[in-house]
Amino acid sequence: MSLLKSLFDMVFKSAVDSIINSEPQPAKPAPAPQAKPQPAREPAARDHTAYFAEILSSEFPQYTAQRNVKVTDLAGFAADEFQLYKTRPRQEYKAEWGEPYTFVLYQGTTPKGIVMLGAGDSHSRKVKYLISRMYAKKMGLPYINFYTQMPNERDYVVERIGKFMKD
Repeated sequence: MSLLKSLFDMVFKSAVDSIINSEPQPAKPAPAPQAKPQPAREPAARDHTAYFAEILSSEFPQYTAQRNVKVTDLAGFAADEFQLYKTRPRQEYKAEWGEPYTFVLYQGTTPKGIVMLGAGDSHSRKVKYLISRMYAKKMGLPYINFYTQMPNERDYVVERIGKFMKD
């Protein structure tokens, strides 16, 4: 039996050795490519919220700008109906479904206007933005929208907000 076991061990070891030696050895990993230096950030790549916050605080000191305000903070949990789509005129659009306002401009504790930032076609096609706009309209507040993919030069932003926020 020991002869049989020795023979079996020898055959087994030979088989294992041939399998190990026949497997391809893993290739050495290629050196990581050197990171390309990043170009200086263009104005369009800036933090839009911080940019607009700075403009609001310096150019419109008569207002206090509060960021990221829920529609319900101003309108409450109303279940109004707005005809956002002609194909669904009875669809209910609740305030809590609206996109939070990027900035609400206050004089004291009274809201006076809304500055909303969005990308792409968000202001005209996304239901959350449409709900927010409709509630701003219902409350009689100017809804001033800006597209973040646009340059939004300082003079343009100041002029546009000033036009809507006539006292």
